[in-house]
Amino acid sequence: MFVSDDYRYQGGNYERYAPSGGYYHDGHEPTQEEDAQSDATEGHDEDDEVYEGEYQGIPHPDDIKGKQKKKAPAMVDEFRDKADLIAERVEDEEQLAHQYENIIEECGHGRFQWTLFFVLGLALMADGVEVFVVGFVLPSAEKDMCLSSSNKGMLGLIVYLGMMVGTVLWGGLADKLGRRKCLIISLAINAAFAFLSSFVQGYGFFLFCRLISGFGIGGSLPIVFAYFSEFLSREKRGEHLSWLCMFWMIGGIYASAMAWSIIPHYGWGFSMGTKYHFHSWRVFVIVCALPCISSLVALKFMPESPRFLRPGPHVFLVAHIKTPKQIDEFIEIQSSTGRWYQRWLVRFTTTFKQVWDNLLYCLTAQYRMNTLILAVVWFSMAFSYYGLIVWFPDMIRYLQNEEYESRLKIFNREHITHMTINFTLENQIHSNGAFVNTKFAKMKLKYVTFEDMLFEECYFEDVTSSETFFKNCTISSTVFYNTDLYENKFIECMFINCTFLHQKEGCHLDFEQENDFLIYLVSFLGSLSVLPGNIISALLMDKIGRIKMIGGSMLFSAVCCFFLFFGNSESAMIGLQCLFCGASIAAWNALDVITVELYPTSKRSTAFGILNGLCKLGAILGNSIFASFVGITKVVPILLASSVLVAGGLLALRLPETREQVLM
Repeated sequence: MFVSDDYRYQGGNYERYAPSGGYYHDGHEPTQEEDAQSDATEGHDEDDEVYEGEYQGIPHPDDIKGKQKKKAPAMVDEFRDKADLIAERVEDEEQLAHQYENIIEECGHGRFQWTLFFVLGLALMADGVEVFVVGFVLPSAEKDMCLSSSNKGMLGLIVYLGMMVGTVLWGGLADKLGRRKCLIISLAINAAFAFLSSFVQGYGFFLFCRLISGFGIGGSLPIVFAYFSEFLSREKRGEHLSWLCMFWMIGGIYASAMAWSIIPHYGWGFSMGTKYHFHSWRVFVIVCALPCISSLVALKFMPESPRFLRPGPHVFLVAHIKTPKQIDEFIEIQSSTGRWYQRWLVRFTTTFKQVWDNLLYCLTAQYRMNTLILAVVWFSMAFSYYGLIVWFPDMIRYLQNEEYESRLKIFNREHITHMTINFTLENQIHSNGAFVNTKFAKMKLKYVTFEDMLFEECYFEDVTSSETFFKNCTISSTVFYNTDLYENKFIECMFINCTFLHQKEGCHLDFEQENDFLIYLVSFLGSLSVLPGNIISALLMDKIGRIKMIGGSMLFSAVCCFFLFFGNSESAMIGLQCLFCGASIAAWNALDVITVELYPTSKRSTAFGILNGLCKLGAILGNSIFASFVGITKVVPILLASSVLVAGGLLALRLPETREQVLM
């Protein structure tokens, strides 16, 4: 039982349980003549494209035929004007939309919808996890792969780039190939390359795997909302789509908790020789692929969306469903026509043209204004939200660094001889002094600068370092054995009779960053803070409407931005981040709902994909612009985010309200 106690799904078809003699009655016994006409679904009539069965609330076939007799004889399609055909198609689609709505309302909201809710929720959770993965592994991966600042920046943006391309492509394909099919393929790509990325050692391969992984998961957002909305009745749609949005937040909580639990345990990894290292952050990457894999397996047992399938002979056993008049239908190339690659080329070009036509359809006169307004609102939300959620951790790190530097120890003109140093040196500057006949053994150098120093007859053995540099130093008769003191750490230094033996290969996770746990906590609290806003938006979505929800949430988020001027401590920044995330979630939820409601079934995923692609573009620009002002000024990010939110919120008020609208 999927839809309700009265419906079942078998072999890709929806069937109605027959309470009496195989029929669904509306209060009277059918006559023998009616029996002959309504015995299951008789098939497809090529002339009027009518499917016959019996369903309460739909006109009886005899009534329809009586009305048709009063009409003038239908003209052959090839002699009719295309505008007339399009008008007839629009009329048919409106009739079909109301028929579907009646069917879905009659089915009710039962166990099947809740099962699909959790299955699609896992796919949405995988999207949320993907956004956080790179940010959590970056502090460890940069040491493991010797990443420069530019490499780290590219790794942080590559996932958004993949998601931007993926959401447009998969959204378009879902309207042509099916929601379930495309979602399964996109999740499979994400799971495969996310899993593979945990094992690759080189930066280039890791970057490529995360790009393709993001490309795969990009399909989840447009498909999930289109897919689930088509199983919901009008009075349930806004509320339950809002509940579904909670899984994105759960994805952020899951990623934060797993990062906190796994990454600091460096002993969880293993090494194979000196070339292959599998550290704990790679275990975390595998664990983050589990929601995607779980959703992928569960989707194999879910049916395709009935609205996408269109009413075929066995989709619903209803009395009278008329399919829209088809114009210029694509005819499948026969298997005996041409070579295999020619057939695939025809299929590919035809599908691409259909997707492109769908994209252009969203900009036709009927939808152009709504599409442009939604594009601006999606972009403004993403630009401000993603820009700020990256800016918050960066600002916290900046405040931490300021506090850390305030404890800096400076040693000037010190002279150390015949000494063994086997403990950690941290946050120090040594200048204008000398180390003579000194041994540095099994130790760590953390944020240490040696400037204008003399090292004579010294011995460095098994030394690891982080943010440590030798500037304008003279190093004489000194041996470096099994260290990671590479050439780039010596700036304008003079070497006299020095020896480097068995240098450590690659970069190493030499010690745990003590403030990493705070970054995990910040992300965890930020994700958790949207829970109240999510609950409120779900309960009020169908009461106050989508437009007021978007406008009110964005304007309130803009007000929250101004409080950032008072964030001069770590605790204040954490609190303000939670306030901002909680205030903005209602706008995100309402945007998801109104986007699926404004477009017809054949264009819904395409439109959602385009708009979500612009969202990812806004995220990329927001990340880049906001991060560049960390440590320089807070004024520009705050004013930029708040002004964009105000503009987007006011513009959203021009959108039509859709809470009473039937899905086309």
